[in-house]
Amino acid sequence: MNTRTVTAALLAAAVLALTGCSGTDTAADKTNPKTPQATATATSSATATPDRGAAEKAAGIPPEPTGATREMLLRALAAANPAIVKYEDKAIDAARNQCSAINGGAGKLEWSASMRFSYKDVTTTEAQGKQINEALKNGGFCKV
Repeated sequence: MNTRTVTAALLAAAVLALTGCSGTDTAADKTNPKTPQATATATSSATATPDRGAAEKAAGIPPEPTGATREMLLRALAAANPAIVKYEDKAIDAARNQCSAINGGAGKLEWSASMRFSYKDVTTTEAQGKQINEALKNGGFCKV
C-alpha cells in the first residue's frame, strides 16, 4: 500500500467517525428518554457537590473569620511574628489549616506552623510557630 492509499483510508475513517458524532437532534432522540444526553443530565443533577463547610469542619478547619474575630486573630498572629500579617489572607488561610493539624493531633506542630506561616518574604521560626499554636489554641480559634 502506498502512502496516498493509507492516508485516504484514514481520512475516510475519520470522516465516518465524525459523522456519527454530529450535534443534530433527530426525532428518535427527542422521543427516547434513555438517550445518553438525558442520562447524563439526570446523573449530574443527582450528584450534588457536598457542603464545603461540613467537609472543612470534619477536617478540623474552622470557618473563615470575619469582622472582630478576624481582627483578633490577626493581632494574635502578629504578636508571634508581626511579618506574617503582612499578607492577611495568607495568614488567615495558614491559621485555618494549622487548626486542622492541631485538632487532628498531628505531630511537629511547631515545625508545621513555621512552614505554614513562611511565605513570600516572610520567615517564621519554630519558636514563633509554638507561639502561633498557643495563640490559636488559647484564643479559641481552633475550636470547631
